[in-house]
Amino acid sequence: MPLLSSGLVIAGAYADKIRRTLFAQMRDYVRRDKAWGQRVAYAAAQLNRLLYSILVERLKIDKGDVVRVRIEYEIDEEKMEIRWKWDTLTIEAFRRVPQEEVDRVVKEFVSRAAEVSTAAVEYTLEKLGETFDGDVVYSVKLGDREVGAVIVTPVNNTLAVLKRGGVVEPTPAVFEKVKLEIQPGQTLEDAIKRTLATVIQTATHVSYDEAYKLINRIREAVQAKPMERVEVEEEA
Repeated sequence: MPLLSSGLVIAGAYADKIRRTLFAQMRDYVRRDKAWGQRVAYAAAQLNRLLYSILVERLKIDKGDVVRVRIEYEIDEEKMEIRWKWDTLTIEAFRRVPQEEVDRVVKEFVSRAAEVSTAAVEYTLEKLGETFDGDVVYSVKLGDREVGAVIVTPVNNTLAVLKRGGVVEPTPAVFEKVKLEIQPGQTLEDAIKRTLATVIQTATHVSYDEAYKLINRIREAVQAKPMERVEVEEEA
């Protein structure tokens, strides 16, 4: 059974390393049929969503800490699916967290991995400004961290269009040309957050570099400074 191993990597870069490693292992499938590309990207996003819940939300791992992730998976060629063997997931965290605590948290999350790996993400927004033609640009945050940006065209009180958007956490992804329906009693920001929450299911899953470049192109539209970049070099 195939095994994905991230190797030693700084925690701030694990998502991109997971994606690149899985694509490397699945390259023969992708070469034979390009449709596999989206299936590989989706599987990587599922795993990264679960890892975000474990490493960031529960264990509070710092971006500069070092982690190593291992997990087995199955390939269903007929259905074109990658199925993670959640009960084989192991994580090593090289910081002042007892390994017993890491193991306990991993075991807890593995028991509901299918749910957590596709769960909604609770982003918040901060308005960065408006363009000369009326588009609105927001910074996207998870907690107190800037993780993305979106540019939106308001149409009326009940409709807007998310022209472009990108996030790098819990997994790098982009949105393009998404219709936003503003429900009675809700704001434009509520509609944006509702769409972003479905990042695992509806976004296009890309590399960290692709998402990061799009985010800063969006920010440039209102002359906002570039978002801080997480360096993705791996630890030796």
